[in-house]
Amino acid sequence: MMSGFGWAALALLFGYLALFFWGSAVAAHTAGRPVWLFARATGRDRLAAIGFRASFALAFFGPLLWLALPLLHKIDPFWAEGKALTLGLIGIFIAGLGAMVAFAAQMSMGTSWRVGVVTGQTGSLVSGGLYQFSRNPTFVGQFALLAGVAFAVPAVPTILAAILFLWSAATQVRSEEAALRQALGSDYDRYAAAVPRWIGFRRREMP
Repeated sequence: MMSGFGWAALALLFGYLALFFWGSAVAAHTAGRPVWLFARATGRDRLAAIGFRASFALAFFGPLLWLALPLLHKIDPFWAEGKALTLGLIGIFIAGLGAMVAFAAQMSMGTSWRVGVVTGQTGSLVSGGLYQFSRNPTFVGQFALLAGVAFAVPAVPTILAAILFLWSAATQVRSEEAALRQALGSDYDRYAAAVPRWIGFRRREMP
């Protein structure tokens, strides 16, 4: 059994993914070039790309599989049988906020939006809006979304999804920062010195 909050969290996740792919298609059309770079990832970036896909698949399909095969959720120490209503409410709030932050950050990137990282294919620096408080607000929002799903539907796959996403984001960010420094030079160094990697307040004004 899964609570109404759990079903709502999965609906939020599905809706966000639909908007994510739509926004990526719009960015590609506007820029006149592909924005989906995962297929060209190598090494640890390829592992991160797989991790991103697996984390969202686990978060969405994991609970459905647990419902379809009761033996699995019966041996899951985190499965709450739809009774953790307070956690569900908290989860819906976190997931909804995360989805809004992630999509708003994605759309504010405009033609600089990329899915994945390839050296030499970075866009112009975006430093306004949510990017004043985080250099990676899309990742912050996506993690909040997955964490909210894990609260609303506590289970091994949803918790694993959030952990796997966090590792994938941390891995890809290192490559993104190296590519941005190579492409943008001192402009990115000043931005990185002023704005936290994940979340916080601007440490100082950029010169």
